[in-house]
Amino acid sequence: MRDEIPCAFPIRSWLLSDGAGLIAPAGLVGFHVDRSVSCTHRFLHLFVLCLQVQVTVQSPPNFTQHVREQSLVTDQLSRRLVRTYQLYSRTSGKHVQILDNKKINAMAEDGDAHAKLIVETDTFGSRVRIKGAETGFYICMNKKGKLIGKSNGKGKDCVFTEIVLENNYTALQNAKYEGWYMAFTRKGRPRRGSKTRQHQREVHFMKRLPKGHHTTEPHRRFEFLNYPFNRRSKRTRNSSRRAGP
Repeated sequence: MRDEIPCAFPIRSWLLSDGAGLIAPAGLVGFHVDRSVSCTHRFLHLFVLCLQVQVTVQSPPNFTQHVREQSLVTDQLSRRLVRTYQLYSRTSGKHVQILDNKKINAMAEDGDAHAKLIVETDTFGSRVRIKGAETGFYICMNKKGKLIGKSNGKGKDCVFTEIVLENNYTALQNAKYEGWYMAFTRKGRPRRGSKTRQHQREVHFMKRLPKGHHTTEPHRRFEFLNYPFNRRSKRTRNSSRRAGP
């Protein structure tokens, strides 16, 4: 009779005994381990058992981080959303305009041609590019925090992040110079972005539609179509009459 190889591994702590032999847990029905089985076989059985009960744990995807990362990159694949509106300055009481000489101020009256702005989405988030409908110049910010007009608005200095505040006003933070906002004084003159903060009135704007501009077509009146009664509709109609007072 062949001598058994002594096994010092605590195999009994992993297997349950049924009186006659050892039975493996974790749903291995009918898997019987005899006491005379060699230590090598026991190690193999334990290895198979560990493979079956092993569970791979994966962390759930972080969608918030994905949105944050994608919002910082220009989206070249998705279709651009284009909107047309005016930016009403809270301090000057007038509208932002881009003049032919590329200067920007907040002195335009409601309905002024230079106050009509075309806003293009840069990402699927809230980053936009603002262009004058009359001049075609983009509102950008240079390294000194000064607002300037550019014919080419592809740079990051021409991208602004729309931030909706608690008072329902909108602040426009430059994407290249974080913490610098588009701002105007009470006289409508542009203020340097390096001197702006989100809570200041100078950076608060309200979106307004241009004078005479409509977002949708005029509402149409409802049209009623007369369909002939069928048997089911007549039966329902008669039953409702009988059920009435």
